[in-house]
Order: sequence, then structure tokens, then C-alpha cells
Amino acid sequence: MTPLTMHTTTTIAVVGASGRMGRAVIDAALDPSLCCRTALELDAKTPDSQAVGVIDCVIDFSSARGAIRAAQLATERGAALLSCTTGLDDQARSAVLAAAKKICVMVAPNTSLGVAVARRLCRDAARLLGSEYAVDLIEHHHHRKLDAPSGTALALAEAVRAGSGIPVPLSRIHSIRAGDTIGAHSVQFTGPFESIRIEHDAVSRQLFAIGALRLARWLHGRPAGLVTIDDWLDDRLAHHPGAAS
Repeated sequence: MTPLTMHTTTTIAVVGASGRMGRAVIDAALDPSLCCRTALELDAKTPDSQAVGVIDCVIDFSSARGAIRAAQLATERGAALLSCTTGLDDQARSAVLAAAKKICVMVAPNTSLGVAVARRLCRDAARLLGSEYAVDLIEHHHHRKLDAPSGTALALAEAVRAGSGIPVPLSRIHSIRAGDTIGAHSVQFTGPFESIRIEHDAVSRQLFAIGALRLARWLHGRPAGLVTIDDWLDDRLAHHPGAAS
């Protein structure tokens, strides 16, 4: 299979359909400009027998158990898998990675283009600044979020490590769970007589829903294997500079 043309419709299944992000994805797919159609909505009470018809990509915003179910569904249907659930246990993580032997899989704890760019900026800043600059990461989410640090915070920390070669200790990752904040992340590099901050604030869940649909369209038709959001960024730079696709 080959990647999509601009106006081809991608048929999606949403695992975790009754959750906040699942509903946001389903609602966003109603926008015809995004060229996606929801064919299946699955939550913990939905039997797999309802999974009928063609599915191009399975989008998972659920739980560790739901992530396993999503990987199985995508593999059975030959669909791509966009795994967005954070806080996966070893069993769920193994199931998602195993699926990449048969289908195209992306693990994306945050589907925001802005966060993807922030990760790249953190990597490059860490590479340029080196060990002379201490790194602190602060992340703030609503009080209902269970995992801490967030998947996005860990991804930003990994970007710093990739740039400098120095891991960010967990003691330098500070988590706040209060109020209704959707997601705010700040990475601070502190050196002699100066500090540099790279920040991202999410003001609506629609951001992540639209990002997930764009990623689903990009994944549809790609060969089996594990890809990252960095691959998507590189593709944008190579083929769609300045484009929103």
C-alpha cells in the first residue's frame, strides 16, 4: 500500500470512545476537511463483534487493557495503529510493539504538532548547551490525570537526553495535578547568568484530536514497522513545508 492522496477518506476505529479524548476524536472526525470517518467506537462495554467493515487506522485513547485490545484489533484488520494511551504496563507495551511486526504502529503520548516541534527544540538546545546547563521540567495537568510524570514530560526528557547524552533525573521532573489544566509543559535550561525556557500550553483537547486524525491519515497505507512522530515531522519538511496535512 502507498500513502494517501490528499482527499482520500481514512476510516478509523476509536478505542476509549467514552473517554474525554475518545469523544474529542469522534467529534473532530465530523469535520469533512479532515477527511476521516469514524466506523467503530469501542469502550470497555463494547463487544469486539461490533467491529465490522473496513478499518484503516485504530486510534487508542484508553487504558493498558484497552491498548492490548487496540493492538489486537488493528492486527486482525490489517489497519495501522496510533497508540496514544499513557502509563502502559509491560504487557500492554509489549503487545503494542509486537503489533509493529505486522502493521504500521506509532506510539504518540501527545499528538500535538507543537509538542513535536518542542521536543525537537529541546533536543537541539540540549545538544548545543551541553552539561554546563542544568535541566528542569515542569508539567501541569488536571487533577483527574493519574500518571505522573506525563507521557509528554517523559518524551521531552528523552529528547533532552538524545541531545546531550545526559539523562534527566526524575527528581528534576516536577508534576502538578490540580484544577482543569489540559496540559502545560516547560523545559528550563539554567546556566551561568541565564536561563532558557521552551514551553507548550494546550488550551483545548481539540488540539490533540485533530492531531490524532492527521497522524491516522499519515499512517494509513504505510508498511509494517514502528514509526515515530519525528518521522511525520521529517516527512512534512520533505514534502509539505508549511502545510497542515
